[in-house]
Amino acid sequence: MAPLSEEQVRQGLAGLSGWSYGENAISKRYTFPGFPDAVKFVNRVADLAEGMNHHPDITINYNAVLLTLSTHSEGGVTDKDLALARQIEEAAEREAR
Repeated sequence: MAPLSEEQVRQGLAGLSGWSYGENAISKRYTFPGFPDAVKFVNRVADLAEGMNHHPDITINYNAVLLTLSTHSEGGVTDKDLALARQIEEAAEREAR
């Protein structure tokens, strides 16, 4: 699986609100009411990532979670990263309901 061009990544992010592209990765910061909510979200993301055998970099700062996705073995963003980002967005929408 080859890395996507910058234009392909930007097109892939068009339907994903709040995601940005830079330094060969895509990322988004999520904010929650408190630490337990942030951890609950991270656990949900971990389940999704494990199911895809594709693991993001995750940083938790109290009630904020930064997710960074890149296919390290390919040196950039691939379709696998965009697919995981879409699944994460669906999970985040369900959590917000």
